[in-house]
Amino acid sequence: MKKYGKIFMNGIIDENPTFRMVLGMCPTLAITTAASNGIGMGLAVTFVLIFSNLVISLLRKAIPDQIPAFIVVIATFVTIVQLIIKAFLPALDASLGVFIPLIVVNCIIFCRSEAFAFKNKPLASAVDGLGMGLGFTLAITLISSIRELFGVGTVFGVQVMPEGYLPMDILVKPAGGFIVLGLTLALMNKLLPKKA
Repeated sequence: MKKYGKIFMNGIIDENPTFRMVLGMCPTLAITTAASNGIGMGLAVTFVLIFSNLVISLLRKAIPDQIPAFIVVIATFVTIVQLIIKAFLPALDASLGVFIPLIVVNCIIFCRSEAFAFKNKPLASAVDGLGMGLGFTLAITLISSIRELFGVGTVFGVQVMPEGYLPMDILVKPAGGFIVLGLTLALMNKLLPKKA
C-alpha cells in the first residue's frame, strides 16, 4: 500500500506535471482564465490519464510499435470524455473548445504512457494516472483561480473582491497567463521540497 501512496503523491508533489516537469503548458496558458475551466480541463486530463495508463499497461506486452498504439488508446479516451462534456456540460465544452481534442497530443499523457504505464503493472499505472491527473488539476485550478480573482474579481463565478475593486484585465489575457504561471512556478519551487 505504501508503494501506491508514493506513486500517487509523486504526481501531486515530486513530479507535478505543471510545477515540476513544466508539461502541458498549452492548456495551462490558454484555458486558465476561469477556475471552472481549470477544474474541467484537469478532470478531463485525469480521466484520460487513468484509463489510457491502465489500458497501455494491460497491453504493454502485445504492443509492437508504441507511438501509434499510444495515440489510438489516448484518442479513444479523449473522444469519450469529449462526448460526455458535450452532452452534459455544454458551457464547459464551449469555453474549453479545441483544447479538449488536443488532450490527445498532451505531453503529460504521452510522457506517463511511455515512462510509466508501458513499464509497470495495471494498478500502479492507474494510480500514477490518478496522481498525475490530480497534480495537473490542482496546478491549473490554482493558476485559474489567481487569474480569475485578480483579473475579474470572482472565483468560480462568485464575486470575491469588494465592489470598488478595479480588475487587472491583463491577467485574463494571454500575457497574464505567462505572468501568473511564472510567479506560481517561482513560488512552488521555493515552497516544495527539492528533489534528491
